[in-house]
Amino acid sequence: MPIDFEVTMDEYLPLRDVVFNTLRRAILRGELKPGERLMEIQLANKLGVSRTPIREAIRKLELEGLVLMIPRKGAEVAEITEKNLRDVLEVRCALEELAVQLACDRIDREELGGLYAAADHFRDVLDSDDITLIAQADEAFHDVIFAATDNERLIQLLNNLREQMYRYRIEYLKKKECYPQLLAEHSAIIEAIESHDKEKATAITGQHINNQVDTVVGTLRHRDEE
Repeated sequence: MPIDFEVTMDEYLPLRDVVFNTLRRAILRGELKPGERLMEIQLANKLGVSRTPIREAIRKLELEGLVLMIPRKGAEVAEITEKNLRDVLEVRCALEELAVQLACDRIDREELGGLYAAADHFRDVLDSDDITLIAQADEAFHDVIFAATDNERLIQLLNNLREQMYRYRIEYLKKKECYPQLLAEHSAIIEAIESHDKEKATAITGQHINNQVDTVVGTLRHRDEE
């Protein structure tokens, strides 16, 4: 099991929480892959901690559905399932549709300029082979819309969902044939927000997310058939 991530210490958090956050992030970002075994001793040695916080972190990850305990085999990273994907994206769709509706009412000229800049940056990085960089640019585009809502509770909910979304966002962005459609959807969302057209902005955002569902579900089903 190659490990290419590091623990990030936080003086304000107990060690067990730091280890949990590190492993959780590694799973969500795909650094620990679905089906990969979590070997306590190897993880403890890599992160420079005892086995106790590793064991506690694995138990918490199991409760979140990110880790499975397999009899006589131990812990492994849970597979990405169609059910989990649909659950997460249904919530994301509802929240992001609300976000664009509020943005239509509340976005100012500076934020609109930031939205255009974020869309341009996303377009600029699409030639990169770094999927993480592309995912960050996509997130940055949506973050401008979230900020324009001026609703801190909504932004908090969307940020909490971000990590759960990351696995699926990466899977989607691996499909380079989807990039022209993504660019067109970003442009249409900007146009709708700029013209304060809530109905159009809501419809495009819903389609934007449903396209992601369809693409990733197709990938999952193809893997299952192999």
